[in-house]
Amino acid sequence: MEKLQYDNLQETLYYEVMDNGLHVYVLPKPGFQKTYATFATKYGSVDNHFRVEGQDEISVPDGIAHFLEHKMFEEPEGDIFATFASHGASANAFTSFDQTVYLFSATEHIPENLETLVNFVQNPYFTDQNVDKEKGIIGQEINMYQDNADWRVYFGLIEAMYKIHPVHIDIAGTVESISTITKETLYTCYNAFYHPSNMLLFVVGGVKPEEVFDLVRANQAKKDYPPQGKIERIFEPETVGVAEKRRVNKLQVSMPKCLFGFKEKEVGLTGKELLKRDLTTKLMLDLLFGSSTELYQKLYDEDLISDSFSHEYSSSPQYAFSAAGGDTRDPDQLLARIREEVDGILASGFKEEDFERARKKKIGGYLRMLNSPENIAHEFTRYQFRGGDFFSVIQLYESITLSDVNNRLKEHVDWEQLAVSVVVNP
Repeated sequence: MEKLQYDNLQETLYYEVMDNGLHVYVLPKPGFQKTYATFATKYGSVDNHFRVEGQDEISVPDGIAHFLEHKMFEEPEGDIFATFASHGASANAFTSFDQTVYLFSATEHIPENLETLVNFVQNPYFTDQNVDKEKGIIGQEINMYQDNADWRVYFGLIEAMYKIHPVHIDIAGTVESISTITKETLYTCYNAFYHPSNMLLFVVGGVKPEEVFDLVRANQAKKDYPPQGKIERIFEPETVGVAEKRRVNKLQVSMPKCLFGFKEKEVGLTGKELLKRDLTTKLMLDLLFGSSTELYQKLYDEDLISDSFSHEYSSSPQYAFSAAGGDTRDPDQLLARIREEVDGILASGFKEEDFERARKKKIGGYLRMLNSPENIAHEFTRYQFRGGDFFSVIQLYESITLSDVNNRLKEHVDWEQLAVSVVVNP
């Protein structure tokens, strides 16, 4: 067991790699009643074409990572959710573009809940019958999201940006793609991506590290996992420019929805470089579109945006893009005004006092996050899978300069890389 001390944050992280390759992290939070645990695999919706070292290359149906997440809760006997509930825990799971996470939150019976979490994720049970049944359930979920305007405007933006990379494919896949999933394909993906060496267990809260590691060591020692070679994720080359400038979807909405964003030209960053660009870009977007900015206030006063207006930046080694927008009475006028105002900011750059205020706000938000076991767990795992260190965030924010943010503004806000997604009434 290795001990990592972060004196500036008054946090101590404990870390160990099990004999089978499983990475285990424990962050004790003395005085916290709640414990939050995540068991995550570096496997998401974009991983539909891959090769495990020593095995053949394989392509699998879109949506299979999400499908697999659903099926992991299936057991020959009993209900996993009921098992968690019997020990006072709330359990859940989710699939994103590049990870699948299983989790629980509890204030009691932590050892029992931790055993349940690890055991059910490491005990797949797929049959022809339960796989076919799940197709109908997930098919209904897919159709439900097709009628969700917020979901449609968001994925419409990604579809407009990306032509080849699977990030533009809905995480759940399509009704057609999941119809081809079989139990054999599920086991193939499970055996490739749910090997302990591709997974991370993170426990945060009122726990004693020694007790957690003793439990996990004993649990993993009972299971036989042969060594597995490196997983090669295969992606076809993506074009630099956007797939289309504007994507329009028609749904019954009380007010049109408009999202716009910029597709990153340069990809391939990992570790500290990726994390620093991520933080710099988010800081830049706060200075550009944050609720306290002059631009935001102008658009609000002109009745072009509402409180729904927000922004985000999503990045990984293979893709990266910004997204901003919300409800608006006039998408075209909103976009015209934003271009007009942003061009002015591009010419002048941000002001030093605005930059310092925004940076302090970001650091304050990060420090508040350290009081949330849920946010710590999810952010830590996300950074770790991308080679970054969640606990280095403040140091990186302190290293970012006004010049870095102004350069990032000019680099990222390229109108040739702009894509727009709109949802309007038929």
